[in-house]
Amino acid sequence: MKIAKLLTATVAGALFALPAFAVDLKIGLQDDADVLDPAQSRTFVGRIVYTAMCDKLVDVSPDLKIVPQLATEWSWSADGKELTMKLRQGVKFHDETPFNAEAVVATIERNITLPESRRKSELSSVAKVEATSEYEVKFTLKAPDVTLLAQLSDRAGMIVSPKAAKELGAKFGDHPVCAGPFKFVERVQQDRIVLEKFQDYWNKDKIFIDKLTYLPIPDTTVRLANLRSGDLDMIERLAATDAEAVKADSSLVYADAVGTGYMALYTNIGNGARADNPFGKDKRLRQAFSLAIDRDAVNQIVYEGTAVSGNQPFPPSSPWFDKDIPVPARDLDKAKTLIKEAGFDRVPIELQIPNNPVAMQMMQIIQSMVGEAGFDVSLKSTEFATLLSEQTAGNYQLSRSDWSGRVDPDGNIHQFITCKGGINDTKYCNPQVDKLLNEARASTDDAVRKQKYDAAAVILNDDLPIIYLGHQSWIWALHKNITGFIPSPDGMIRLVGVKKAD
Repeated sequence: MKIAKLLTATVAGALFALPAFAVDLKIGLQDDADVLDPAQSRTFVGRIVYTAMCDKLVDVSPDLKIVPQLATEWSWSADGKELTMKLRQGVKFHDETPFNAEAVVATIERNITLPESRRKSELSSVAKVEATSEYEVKFTLKAPDVTLLAQLSDRAGMIVSPKAAKELGAKFGDHPVCAGPFKFVERVQQDRIVLEKFQDYWNKDKIFIDKLTYLPIPDTTVRLANLRSGDLDMIERLAATDAEAVKADSSLVYADAVGTGYMALYTNIGNGARADNPFGKDKRLRQAFSLAIDRDAVNQIVYEGTAVSGNQPFPPSSPWFDKDIPVPARDLDKAKTLIKEAGFDRVPIELQIPNNPVAMQMMQIIQSMVGEAGFDVSLKSTEFATLLSEQTAGNYQLSRSDWSGRVDPDGNIHQFITCKGGINDTKYCNPQVDKLLNEARASTDDAVRKQKYDAAAVILNDDLPIIYLGHQSWIWALHKNITGFIPSPDGMIRLVGVKKAD
């Protein structure tokens, strides 16, 4: 009896020694992230995780302005070929190594030289980066590149621990070490990513969450059900069909923001053996496919009017949209004529799509629409990370892959469509398009840049390596006890200032 009482007292004492209340936040994601290495990754959900784990040199505000993060201020040289940044002092990486200019140099050089890096094209304008003092770096460019600052607001500007990067190399994603508000704990593929508050974070007084768990749940219905049951605190990419129900639920909060990205179909133009098919070789078939789609009807049915139809990498509301190439109305007769001109009656196409219900519904509607023109589309559903791997490998004919969007227009087009673009899975290559997009990068005059993008749009609208479908809003749902969340057009979930009440 005495032993039992002693054990009870010991256990009780241990329990009372723990923090009175540890705040645990669970977020439901539509997909699982790919490799957790900012140099190598490419998924949208990966960027959501990085927003909590990996601070960048600069960040993006809800009104899409570039704002300080690890860099506190910056300036351009008169010729636009040098960018100097002053860095935040007193910052540590999650392995307790110090953040400084040498760490920035090491990360940027890693992004440029690591064989597996996908950041090379984003940083292709950088001739060298050097530490000009302990807390100042200077980027020297090969030519003026106004887009660099925007690139540094994303994965290319996420600074990682030089110690961890050197030790882990290409396997850095197995245990990422950054300088963000939360540090990596564990990952179980297709199940969860767990982070915990970094107690030495430079802005720790504004972080009110102790443990953070991301759970990939592709099914939107299941994701919402988990939110309602309390198994999740927040979900991203709520289905538009559930928007009204969430708004009417007094226990939940609805939040949205029109996105900067796009929904699109990527055609295998020259990526390996599977590019050798009529659809990849004859632009008339791609033009016919595009004309057979009623974009307004698709977006109204699937997205309940929350999405905007589109035919370019920028939404029609964007100042970068070319109004001389309006979103095409459905034209079945013209589509059928183009198919016949190409020498076909029926055209078989395999279309790979991510395994989420919204994308499936949209592609089933498009499958039916283009079928009326003469396309026999078979849908191949796969897990999202696998879909991207297949795209990269060229193991696809036509693929649905959306882009989350970037602040600078260059981020929505250059890396996808230039001959050596880091995410050019179509392997489309047109020297004239490259020339126009590279010139747009070099100018600090928005009017000049607009002319270049418009000229490129004319060519791309004819060749159609990417068939744009529209632009959707980011929609979140969260429990009413979660406060401080600010929706942003980039779709990220920033947790600075976010609180969870009892």
